[in-house]
Amino acid sequence: MRIGIPKEIKTNENRIALVPAGAEALVSAGHEVFVEQGGGLGSGFDDAQYTAVGAKIVPNVDDVWAQADMIIKVKEPIEPEWKRMRKGQTIFTYFHFAADEKLTKAHIDSGATCIAYETVELANGELPLLTPMSEVAGRMAVQEGAKYLEKLFGGRGVLLGGVPGVPPAKVVVLGGGIVGINAAKMAAGMGAKVTIMDLSLPRLRYLSDVMPANVTCIYSNRHNVLEQISTADLVVGGVLIPGAKAPKLIRKEDLKLMKLGSVIVDVAIDQGGCVETIHATTHENPVYTVDGIIHYGVANMPGGVPRTSTLALTNATFPYAMKLANKGWKAALAADPALLKGLNVVDGKVTYQGVADAFGMTFHDPMQFVK
Repeated sequence: MRIGIPKEIKTNENRIALVPAGAEALVSAGHEVFVEQGGGLGSGFDDAQYTAVGAKIVPNVDDVWAQADMIIKVKEPIEPEWKRMRKGQTIFTYFHFAADEKLTKAHIDSGATCIAYETVELANGELPLLTPMSEVAGRMAVQEGAKYLEKLFGGRGVLLGGVPGVPPAKVVVLGGGIVGINAAKMAAGMGAKVTIMDLSLPRLRYLSDVMPANVTCIYSNRHNVLEQISTADLVVGGVLIPGAKAPKLIRKEDLKLMKLGSVIVDVAIDQGGCVETIHATTHENPVYTVDGIIHYGVANMPGGVPRTSTLALTNATFPYAMKLANKGWKAALAADPALLKGLNVVDGKVTYQGVADAFGMTFHDPMQFVK
């Protein structure tokens, strides 16, 4: 198979979808790998490292797309890339379709086969290709939130961990999944007073067992959310419904209950965000203020630490990419139920229920395309 690795062009996105070790393995398996010139530099991999293992460096991005049977990316193809997609081509990346109707329609119109990292799902409900970036984003959420609590950045001027004689900041984490547990661990480790909220009592029991003493686990309902955010210095949104839009847990009118200069970091922004007033921002311009509350909505948070993120991501994605290359997408999906759940769009049809529901589109059973 001919595999294309274009350079990411989303603002300040420095990750790459394939490291040289992965390129070497694909080439050894008999595949051709085309990497756009300079594509790995942001993650610390130069062109020579790819050519040394048999990959081909291509100066023109249009040629990368034109030659490839399968494109592997980190982030969804954005508008300048849509014209390069074509019918019959497989695209393997993060898409988050349910948060963006225009993006979804562009991929439907392309006729491409779109396999989404974020909806590949194991039998136990684990999302193996979302997990590593959720781990990074959860940890970064606290790191970034602590920074924007500084007065210099418009925050309340509060040190997350406090000091002897002065109480620590309060951090509220909405969602006890991968993002939530990593955010809570980071905040707790920095000495903050942490509250983590979730709808699942079994999850709360688990978190209560594994979290340190400065973390409190509280059931998530409207009353409790309002009570907790009213005393929070930092709120981390870590809610996820796989492949679907995130629920709005904080409404615009709720901001008036919060402390002026407090910070919201909404990691759920890729799925539309769990805060009504959030919109996607970039690493270049990460925050804005609504009613005195700082909003951080960077949609590719792990791109801020691309070396760590690229290695963590490709550790997880590469085995699936190899299956797709070796078997072709139909046989690979037919043989792997987890990978089959990653199929979101094929031949102009939506094959993931959450995406279809988000826009009132017809859902097509993915099994009919792999038989």
